[in-house]
Amino acid sequence: MVQNENTTELWRPTGPEELDLVRRSNWTAWPPRLPEQPIFYPVLNEDYAIRIARDWNVPHHGVGYVTRFHVDTAHLQRYPVQQAGGRTILELWVPAEDLPEFNHHIVGPIEVVHEFR
Repeated sequence: MVQNENTTELWRPTGPEELDLVRRSNWTAWPPRLPEQPIFYPVLNEDYAIRIARDWNVPHHGVGYVTRFHVDTAHLQRYPVQQAGGRTILELWVPAEDLPEFNHHIVGPIEVVHEFR
């Protein structure tokens, strides 16, 4: 996780449907979660995001993307880091109902940095 004085860099592996909704937001927001998705989980390192996009999204959707974005660091303090596996399998768990406010604290655009097919 790269952090400067004001923002923290986060990563999100995503499939084509979610990416299309991000594109429709003009690259400024993540879409609301579906009923079966109670949390939004950005990840804290690029390698972990790549593994999910390549190894899960590609087999399930034919394509996987890795996005990068920055969020106000102060806002992230309410979401403790979750270790979802090994030492580098780190995520933030943002409850679905918090996502509109989380989106408000995104600084700059959401960027696609990798594509896997």
